Amino acid sequence: MLAEKYSSEIESILAKYPDDRKRSAVLPLMYLAQCEYGSVTLEAMIEIADLLDIDVTQVASLIGFYTLLWDRPGGKYRIQICTDLPCALQGAEEFAHQLCEKLGIQLGGTTPDGMISVEGVMCLAACNGAPMFQVQGPDGIQYHERQTVESALALIDELRKRDDSG
Repeated sequence: MLAEKYSSEIESILAKYPDDRKRSAVLPLMYLAQCEYGSVTLEAMIEIADLLDIDVTQVASLIGFYTLLWDRPGGKYRIQICTDLPCALQGAEEFAHQLCEKLGIQLGGTTPDGMISVEGVMCLAACNGAPMFQVQGPDGIQYHERQTVESALALIDELRKRDDSG
């Protein structure tokens, strides 16, 4: 339970907001849960909802909106491909399909080695660079625009090499 392990951190987060606006602490609390569990679990969503006196569906609805929050564990590196309409019109959906096919997974899946998850997300604010994706990993977030399946696979090979040598 987050409240037991992180009571001082939670108190510090809640102290930043007036009592009548404590629901504003939902994102920092979700981030705390994700750091602890690797994703925002259902149990964490329930606990956060209880802490903030809001409905758990209000907490859960944020998972689908924010690309930096996840409701299930994934690979060490998350490749999030923008599949919003402007990017789709520039081939993003076909790019995502072909990349997943080469990796032997479905969109939303993780490679058997646990290294790479590929997800479709909405709007990464780089429509002019589609197909594009962001990679979330231990070193932060990097954007990659104007991608081909070959360039994405080369990047994935580089990530795996980096992991093997690190």
